[in-house]
Amino acid sequence: MKTFRKWQHRTAIAVLATMATAPIALHAAQLSGDARASIPRDVQQIIVVDYRQMQNSPAAMQLKDRVLPPELKHLETALKNSGLQVDQDADTLAFAAFRTSGGAGSEGTGTRILGVAQGQFNTQAIMAKFAKDKTKATMLRNNAIYPMGSGGMSVAFLNQTTMVFGDREAVRAALNARDGLEPNFLQNNEMMAEMPSVDSQAVWSILDQKGTQTMMKSVLGAAAGLADYDTVKNRMKDASYTMDFGNGVRFNMSVDMSDTITAATAATIMKGVALMKKSSGSALEKSAVDDTTIDSNAGVLTVAYSSSDSQFAGLLTSPLFQQVVVK
Repeated sequence: MKTFRKWQHRTAIAVLATMATAPIALHAAQLSGDARASIPRDVQQIIVVDYRQMQNSPAAMQLKDRVLPPELKHLETALKNSGLQVDQDADTLAFAAFRTSGGAGSEGTGTRILGVAQGQFNTQAIMAKFAKDKTKATMLRNNAIYPMGSGGMSVAFLNQTTMVFGDREAVRAALNARDGLEPNFLQNNEMMAEMPSVDSQAVWSILDQKGTQTMMKSVLGAAAGLADYDTVKNRMKDASYTMDFGNGVRFNMSVDMSDTITAATAATIMKGVALMKKSSGSALEKSAVDDTTIDSNAGVLTVAYSSSDSQFAGLLTSPLFQQVVVK
C-alpha cells in the first residue's frame, strides 16, 4: 500500500500544475477485450496512453520524464531492456494499480502494479531471441512467463497483439484473471461504466473511490486537513481525467460526488487552494492558476486547464510544479 500511495501521489493531477503521467494526443488509446480481461477486478487506478504518439512528441517525453513515478519507470525500462522492441512495436501502454487477495496461487495480499502493452508484436522473433539467450519460461497452466533481465520483472503474451508485464505476482494475477480463476476488470461494473466517457482520448485515467480519495488528498495538500474535507472525502465516488497536446495543452478532470452540495463544497476548497498558490507564485504560476477553471455541476467537481506549449514548458521548471508534483 505504501508503494501505491507513492505512485498515486506522483500520478495525482495537481490543478495548479495540471500534469499527467504520460501525455500525448490525437489518437484514442483504447484497451482491447483481452487487455481488459487481464486486469484484475479490484483496480484502484488505470492509466492508458498512446505510446506511439508519446514517443514522437518531445514535449510529452519531457513531461513524462519529470512526473512518471519510479515504479512505472522501472516497468517501462525493464520492457525496453528486454529486447522486445517496444519502442517500435507498442501502440498503447496501460498501467493498473490493483488490490490482491492471495487467491489462485498468488502469494499474499496487497497492492501491485501491472503493465499491459498492445501493438503488433513479432512473437516469432521474440521467441527466437529468448531461445538464443537461453531465457527459460515458467509455466502457469498453458501460459509461458518469461523473465525480463535481472530486475525481477516478467512478461507473458496473451496473444500476438497483447502482453502483460510486471513483477512475477502481478503477471500471475493477470493470467489468473484472464483465465477466469479470479475476477477481472470486465466484472467491475462501476469502473467499466467510467470508461466510455474518457477512453476515446489519447491519454486517460480512471480511479475508484479509494484511489480518488488518495489523489484528491495529494492535490489539496494542507487543505486536506480541514474539517470540511473529511465530509467531502467520504462522499467521493470515483474520478477520471484526460490530457492531450494536440493544440497546446488541454487537461480535464471530473470527480463524481454523492450530491450537488458536496461537489460545490469541494470546488470551494480547491478554489481556495488555487488562490493561496497564486498569492505566492511567479507571474507564470499566477497565469497557470488563471488558466485553470474549477467548477461543479450536478454532483460532479470539474477541473479544466489549457495553455500554449511554451507556457506549459515554462511551468515544468517552476517552483510551484516542483512543490505540487515532485514529492
